[in-house]
Amino acid sequence: MLVRVRDPAPGPPRPARPEPSPARRAPPISTSIAPSDGGTATPADTATPAPADTGDAGDDRAATDRRRFLTYLLAAPTLTVAARLGLDAAAPSAARAAVRTAAAPAEQPTAAPRLLGLPGIPDVLDLGDALILAGLPTSHLLVLEVTADGRAALHLPRLEVGQGLTTAIAMLVADELDARLTDVDVPLSDGRPDLLFNQLTGASNSVRSLYDPVRAAAAAARARLVTAAAHRWSLPADTLRTADSAVLAPDGRRAGYGELAAAAAGIAVPSVPATPKQPEQRRLVGRPTGRIDARDIVTGRARYAGDLAVPGAVPCVVARPTTINGTLRSLDASAARAMPGVLGVVTIPTGVAVLAETFDQALKARDALRTSWNPGPVATLSDADIRARLRAAHAPFLVPPLLTPYVDGEFDFAFVNHAPMEVLTAVADVRPGRAEVWFAAQTPIVAQQTIAAELGLPQDAVTVHVVRGGGSFGRRLFFDAALEAAQVSRAAGRPVKLMWTRNDDMRHGRMRPASHHRIRATYGLGQVISYEHRAATVRTDFRHGLGEALTAAGFDLSLAGLSLAQAFFLLSEKNPYDVGIPTQLLAEVPLDVHTGSWRSVYSGTVRVADEIMMDELAHRLGQDPLAFRRARVRDAAGRAVLDQVAQAGRWGRAMPAGQAQGIGYHDENGGRVAYLVELDATDPKQPRVTKAVIAADLGLVINPRGLEAQLTGALIDGISVILQAGNHIDHGAVREGSFADFHYARQRHTPPSVEIHLLPPSGPPGGAGELGVPAASAAVANAYARATGTSPRSFPVNF
Repeated sequence: MLVRVRDPAPGPPRPARPEPSPARRAPPISTSIAPSDGGTATPADTATPAPADTGDAGDDRAATDRRRFLTYLLAAPTLTVAARLGLDAAAPSAARAAVRTAAAPAEQPTAAPRLLGLPGIPDVLDLGDALILAGLPTSHLLVLEVTADGRAALHLPRLEVGQGLTTAIAMLVADELDARLTDVDVPLSDGRPDLLFNQLTGASNSVRSLYDPVRAAAAAARARLVTAAAHRWSLPADTLRTADSAVLAPDGRRAGYGELAAAAAGIAVPSVPATPKQPEQRRLVGRPTGRIDARDIVTGRARYAGDLAVPGAVPCVVARPTTINGTLRSLDASAARAMPGVLGVVTIPTGVAVLAETFDQALKARDALRTSWNPGPVATLSDADIRARLRAAHAPFLVPPLLTPYVDGEFDFAFVNHAPMEVLTAVADVRPGRAEVWFAAQTPIVAQQTIAAELGLPQDAVTVHVVRGGGSFGRRLFFDAALEAAQVSRAAGRPVKLMWTRNDDMRHGRMRPASHHRIRATYGLGQVISYEHRAATVRTDFRHGLGEALTAAGFDLSLAGLSLAQAFFLLSEKNPYDVGIPTQLLAEVPLDVHTGSWRSVYSGTVRVADEIMMDELAHRLGQDPLAFRRARVRDAAGRAVLDQVAQAGRWGRAMPAGQAQGIGYHDENGGRVAYLVELDATDPKQPRVTKAVIAADLGLVINPRGLEAQLTGALIDGISVILQAGNHIDHGAVREGSFADFHYARQRHTPPSVEIHLLPPSGPPGGAGELGVPAASAAVANAYARATGTSPRSFPVNF
């Protein structure tokens, strides 16, 4: 038997993280990682605390609940959200006071006065906050099961793609339930339309959004188990305690959770409070912990879509056009149909599908098809044409004041494929009146809706089974392979296992849009007076449920006159420094190419360009790049991160000719991070990052080991997209086909030394999945510029 416990009601919104003075911070947690020799993370000596910051703490923003600002962001529609959240009557006045504080903070005397800039919208409410708001109405619908054999299973409405989410959630459950970590399972939930907008994995939001609901669900289960034991033993419930997956009595009696599960299932009102634990009561959260699925992954027990043995599902691959979004002109499949093992050939909107007994047979038969293709809608365009369109899309700068000095910068960033290690694979079984699909889905509810519409079925007739994925970086927000598998299964009348090859995904999959950035900063008397950033990108495809989620959070985009991309941009992009009067504008160029959210989305280019400009402004003003940032970063937590990375990385140390240090900082998703890298550009065509030091403040860290992996992965992304990895467009076709010509960083490109310093918790968990990419990329770009004495403007530099 099992007990299914649901959190009875969503908890109150979390308070905003306070900004403690660096002088009162405890020493950071430090680790050292050496990826190049295959070693694992090992504890290092605790670093010296960051230097005390005397005189800046007074300008910290008020620690008022950020969600109370919702009413003031996009006008009237958000008033409904505030009411739904049950804010007290004083909320509007508190919000007004907090907005005044953020807009005009009190400045304490410092060694050199600085010109304060205006806060960005993400300083008030960011994209993650908006998604949490969208999910609040269903956040209490998490399912936690306690089975008769004593296991606890939290059914996770998110996707595990290697980020370690299942381990972090298991740690939260084990801590709150007082269960052994080995007794906790975290299976992935099937698509659940009842969750509305609470099953989207993205925006570095999973831990942020699930932290309170998971703890509440586990605390509710613990309270019911304790009550069941109290009834069994006729003892006051408040005399009992829990440990090691059991309830313990003062006289030594013990009842395992499994033997109490059936009785606990019948308890409506527990006899003890279902209150999550206080921080001092935690035993697992915050401790470096190995992944709960590590053994299964390395031994092959973990099942990905390609491993599934769905009865009757046959291998399937698709022949695709020679250009992006081309269409089939003619087909002769006679030779392919006659080949050994071939079971069928069917056409679908995106190409020609071949079914066979093995993938090898399917691939050979696909290559034997005689096809001709109509050119796609961008067949006349190549890289230079796209760059020209991007440059022409910018709004003009404001004319700088007469005689005011200024710095201009223009930057190009290439298309970049997601290139997850596991290629896209989906299994589909379409029968009359119903359909089942199995795949790694970041947006299973939207996938279910889309596949149902394609098949002409009601939504509840389509079941989406969510399977773990081998990497994503945003790619699995879209479900191209699952939709194709459903189309093929319907046409062929049998279940299929459809695989995109690496070449398929590289040339017909999603990419980070190419972008061009134009920046102008005016300055005078040692201060930045204004900062204008114009970003022009190929239009990003957000048709994966984000718009519906923002609408559910109370953002009426049509009333505000915003496109979905502009709303995303406003909720995620800001300059974290006081740079006078900042403006950021997004212009989108509509091209019929496959784009998608790539890890860190807009920040991966916008903030990199900003950080390069910070170095150039510092040089123009005769200031050290780190000191320039430290004097202008808006909060004490940011200064502490910069201080830590500077101290641990020995910023400013003498370097040989052709080698240099570079720094990058980023603040997003409730976290802050700084990267300091050392780069050897003795051979400018083969630059190598030789060392990296990372300092991060992400509030409460559930699993430091998982966070270290995220920050290290972001470093590799930064090395790749700045130095060598990108996609070319030649006459409407993607040039690159695999890792042989898409030059992502390999082991030889990784630094021999990586140090990670995690600052002590200063609030609730922040988002880590995307935070590191902009800072890492910027650090690499700035180190390359200083090592070569150049000002790179196009990335990757060796492209």
